[in-house]
This record gives sequence, C-alpha cells and structure tokens, in this order.
Amino acid sequence: MTQNRSVPIFIGTLALFALAVTVMSEAYGTGALSVSFTKVLGMTLCLCLAAMAMDLVWGYCGILSLGHFAFFGLGGYGIGMWLMTARTEAVVRANLANQVIPPTEAEVSDATALQIFSVVGGEDWPWMWAASDSLFLSLVLIVLVPGLLALVFGWLAFRSRVTGVYLSILTQAMTLALSLYLFQNDTGLRGNNGLSGLQNIPGAEQIGQDRISIWFFWASAIALGLSYIGAAWLVSGKFGNIIRGIRDDEQRVRFLGYKVEAYKLFVFTLTGMLCGIAGALYYPQAGIINPDEIAPIASIYLAVWVAIGGRGRLYGAVIGAAVVSLLSTYFTGGRAPDINLGAFAIEWVDWWPVLLGLGFVLVTLFAPKGLGGLVDYIVRKERT
Repeated sequence: MTQNRSVPIFIGTLALFALAVTVMSEAYGTGALSVSFTKVLGMTLCLCLAAMAMDLVWGYCGILSLGHFAFFGLGGYGIGMWLMTARTEAVVRANLANQVIPPTEAEVSDATALQIFSVVGGEDWPWMWAASDSLFLSLVLIVLVPGLLALVFGWLAFRSRVTGVYLSILTQAMTLALSLYLFQNDTGLRGNNGLSGLQNIPGAEQIGQDRISIWFFWASAIALGLSYIGAAWLVSGKFGNIIRGIRDDEQRVRFLGYKVEAYKLFVFTLTGMLCGIAGALYYPQAGIINPDEIAPIASIYLAVWVAIGGRGRLYGAVIGAAVVSLLSTYFTGGRAPDINLGAFAIEWVDWWPVLLGLGFVLVTLFAPKGLGGLVDYIVRKERT
C-alpha cells in the first residue's frame, strides 16, 4: 500500500475536484455549474467506481465479465424501491389527510401499492418490495443482492472451470436474461416503466435540487475515494500478486497450491457489490431506472471504458470512464453541433457509437496501455 503512490495523488486530485465543483455549484458557490451538470458529474463518479470494479475483475484477475452492469442496476433498483415507496406514501397520506375518518395504516399501504403498481395492472405489494419501507434494510440489500447473485453465478461458473470467452458469453447471457425478465410487467418492478421520481428524497421535500445534487456528488466522491483506497490496498500486497498471477498463468498458480477458484470468486463477488453501491448512488441522481439500463450493451461499454483507460491500473479505469462518459454526454446530449456535408449530415447522436467503437479499436491496436499508459509515460519522463 505504501508503495502505491497513486493513492495520495488520486485522493488529492479527487478532493480538489470535489472542492472546485462545490465552489462552482448553485447551492454553495458561484452557480457557475448548473444543477443538471452537477448531477452529470456525480453520476460520472459513480460510473468511475463501476469501471474501477471492472478493472479489478478484468484488469487484475483476468476475468472479462460482460455482465457487471447487471449488479449496477440491481443496486439502483434496491434504493429505487425505497425512494418510490416513501415518496408515494407521503403523497397518499397528504391526499387522505382531509378525510373525516383518518385512514388506517392498512388503507394507506393499499393506496400506496395501488398508486405504484396500477400502471402495470397491479394493486398488491410484490414480495420483493417487503423491505422497501425500511431505509436500513434497503441499504443492506443494495450490497447483499448484487453480491449474492455474483456469488452464486461465480460459484457455478468457476467450479466448472469456465474461463475465457465462454465465461464472457455466460456473463452476458446472465445480463440479457435479467434484463428480459425485468421487462415483464408481472415481475413486480413495473416492467418497462421502471422506477421513476427517484430524485425526490423523502423527508427532504423542502430542500431544493441544488443542494441535493451536491450532496449526492459528495457521497459519490466519498464512495469512489474509499473504494480506491481499499482496491489499492487489495492489489498492492500478496493478494494482488496472486490475482495477477491468475490473470497471467492460471494453471501455474493452481500448481503452486493456491485455490484459484476461491480467489476468482472473491474478486467477482466483491466487484459485484461495489457495482451495486455505485448503482445505488447513480440512479437517485438520474431520477429513473428501467430494464434498458441493464441491457448487455451497458456492460460492454463498461469494458470499453476500462480498455480505453488502461487495464491493470485503477486510475486508468477511472480516467477512461470519466473521459468517455463525459464525451458521451456531450455528443448524445445535443451539445455537439451536427456537421452538414450537403448530401450527407453527421448527427452525433447516431455517430457517437461509431466514434466510440473506432476509439476502442485504435486504443487496442496502437495504445494497449490506454490513457493510463500515457500518464505512466509522463510520470517516467518527469523523473528522468
């Protein structure tokens, strides 16, 4: 850990960035940054956390998972159920407050369920919403559910010695199956409508979005910073050497007596839980979550970010996710001017995936160390 000089640099840079955003925010600063852009920056930090988890499992342990965004989405659904329940219940109580006979708790509960599930033809609480009235249980579940899914899936895959491209296909199949399942109206999660209104925090109705946006930004920065310290500690010692050995020559590590499957299962489960935390912080800032968020393409993007940032470098994954997600916001958010070539026009909303794919190919062919490798080169040059 003491040899990992990237930790103080990363934490210092993150702290300065958080301070700069706070000073320029509408709630506590000059107002140079709008509320919506503050949310974009907070969400970007969450994506950086997910990318760092992806780097742990792929860049350090050699497991190319194309399903880690499923854990990200599960974390979002976990906190989303609590947010939607608490907000809807407050609205129902306000609507029933003027009745001559005060409503019972059962009537409030039934009215809340009807309000949430009438859009898919339901009126009862699904079993999976049993903990949605408790913030504490919801916070536990945003870590426990993704971790449990990763544990079960990883145990089945690793005990069968599934590796390489076959494991990647399996993880993507898991994500696709989960996404298709959530699209159904009878799953209890409102089908393709998803969960909405997540930006309204229960108990904070009188507080403006300008303050809430910067609070979530701080929470995202703290989660990223603490996770970076923990991940750096993990990969800096003996454990890090073993999982790098598994990445480079799995059979040799197994021959030396190490339980390869146990190490892989631990990393896979841990990173699934980190993605769950990232998702739980991301979607209250986005305001909505639906099954599209768990589609396989999202997990592929996660791998692309890590590849562009540079595998095997925690800061590389963070840089790759930050750069690509902010560029994606610029090109797909209508900010980039379209280019009119007469008979042909380049509309960046349509051309951004092409540009991203081209960037991925170029980095893979000509700069396999990614943007993180460029940082390494600059640091080495300054030392000499």
